[in-house]
Amino acid sequence: MAATKRKNKIKNWLSNKFRVSIFNDTTHEVLFTFRGSGIISIITLLLAIVFIVGSVTALISFTSLREFIPGYPSAESRRTLIQNTIKLDSLQNEINLWRLQLVNIQRVVKGQEPVKIDSVLSLEQYKEYILAESPDFSKDDSLLRSAVLKEEQFNLSAQTQKIEQIEGLHLFPPVNGVITQEYNEAINHPYIDIAAPENSVVSSILDGTVISADYSEQNGYVIQIQHDNNIISIYKHNAKLLKKVGDIVSAGSPISLVGNTGNLSTAPHLHFELWHKGKPVNPVEYIKF
Repeated sequence: MAATKRKNKIKNWLSNKFRVSIFNDTTHEVLFTFRGSGIISIITLLLAIVFIVGSVTALISFTSLREFIPGYPSAESRRTLIQNTIKLDSLQNEINLWRLQLVNIQRVVKGQEPVKIDSVLSLEQYKEYILAESPDFSKDDSLLRSAVLKEEQFNLSAQTQKIEQIEGLHLFPPVNGVITQEYNEAINHPYIDIAAPENSVVSSILDGTVISADYSEQNGYVIQIQHDNNIISIYKHNAKLLKKVGDIVSAGSPISLVGNTGNLSTAPHLHFELWHKGKPVNPVEYIKF
């Protein structure tokens, strides 16, 4: 009984007439009206869905809109890929040609007839032959390398001599100014103070890497640079730091600005320290101020 009522209800719904209208909310003018039975409405809706899906698919397939899809390669990417493939193929032919020439040299030395090819395009058919005839360079190279390393193990003259001295190096002055307090280890002053106008540029004395760049209440903004040959330079009381830890700096490049920061500073100046092999040295002996 319930099933019969449900079927009758569906049949009545499909046979009913429906009307969809679009009105102008201001003038109440009817702009569009669609009339149809339930079946026609369903068919119209399905056709509309098919049309929308088909239109979107056509736009994506035959227009440049597909390039906006994440992961879809652009025309430039495809062009670059094709060019790289062509270059790779040319390089492979070049390698095969050089291998074949090497094989021919070996065959001539042995008194054998060299292999002849008509063109570079026919290299592919000789690929297996080339690989079969080519000598095993990797094995010979490894044996030669082992022999050389064994002979040179105790040869001190062949080892790299690393410079561990500061003399002879060209060190840039950290700032243009006047030395107001000299280096004096006797009075616990293993550094120099250089008076300079505030915000003057402070430069690195050598190529190096920033190992510290921070602020303390006593010394203000401080930057430390590790250089080759076990040399470390320290710059204190800066107004601003221009580099951060890990930055690679070159000799003479700006690293900070002269300031008056920190409790130990009484006027704009640069507190400069130079360390070599863990010991302070007098910068005046190596830098021309």
